[in-house]
Amino acid sequence: MAAKKSFPLRINPEVLAAVQRWSDDELRSVNAQIEYVLREALVKSGRVKIVQKVITVVEDVVQSPDETKK
Repeated sequence: MAAKKSFPLRINPEVLAAVQRWSDDELRSVNAQIEYVLREALVKSGRVKIVQKVITVVEDVVQSPDETKK
C-alpha cells in the first residue's frame, strides 16, 4: 500500500460536526469517513475504478448427529 499523504483541510464547523456524527454512527474516525466519502464520489463519477471489492459470506454450519454426541 502506498504511504498516505497529509493534507490540511479548512472546513465549515457545521459540516465538520455533521461528518463527526456520521463517522461516529459508522464507527470510523472523521479522517476515515472523509476518505470513504471522497473515494465513493470518485468511483461514482467514474474518475477511479474499484480495484477490489471484498465480500464476506457467512455460512451456517450444520453438525451431523454423530458430531453432536461427542
